[in-house]
Amino acid sequence: MRPVFTERDIPLGGELRVPPDSILTPSARDLAQARGVKIVELKKGELVPAAFPSETVAIGSDHGGFEMKQKLLPMFEELGLAIQDVGVHDGKAADYPDIARAVAELVASGRTARGVIIDGAGIGSAMVANKFPGIRAALCYDRATARNSREHNDANVLTLGGRLLSITQAEEVLRTWLSTPFAGGRHAARVDKIKEIDKANLQWTPPNKTR
Repeated sequence: MRPVFTERDIPLGGELRVPPDSILTPSARDLAQARGVKIVELKKGELVPAAFPSETVAIGSDHGGFEMKQKLLPMFEELGLAIQDVGVHDGKAADYPDIARAVAELVASGRTARGVIIDGAGIGSAMVANKFPGIRAALCYDRATARNSREHNDANVLTLGGRLLSITQAEEVLRTWLSTPFAGGRHAARVDKIKEIDKANLQWTPPNKTR
């Protein structure tokens, strides 16, 4: 069966490497052109990515979220998702900005479609991730906020508080967040405004202060 690529598989920039004889839907090609993404068809025998970006989730935690991260990892396999774990891998002390940056860069570059970051409270990681163009990180603490962040805001990064949620609560939030699609419709226009602000702020400079 020939692999099929849709809009969900198109990264925010760079290139998309696809197996020989792949099918790209017209909307996927249009989105790739709009984002300046180069479509590279691999040669026969050339290594094919283990999983498409849409099927891969970047995940990371500092020491405050390490235990929770380790307990949540089996859920990704259960849901048929690949992961790219940026650490920490041993529970030793780490600074959440470093972990959040590593996850956000993977999502912003299009190498993964979504990301999950866990620190002690989840607040700092959300702040860091949202500094990156194209990132819409949401701190969620129950199923309602997880569902809303996906349906209304098309969040592509989830942050969790490892010291504020039980494992059962975190599992409910993560499962809901991963399984909830963006609703589109009237919400699409609002997300588009977020994207417009994002692009505008790349060139933003503070106005001159008046004395």
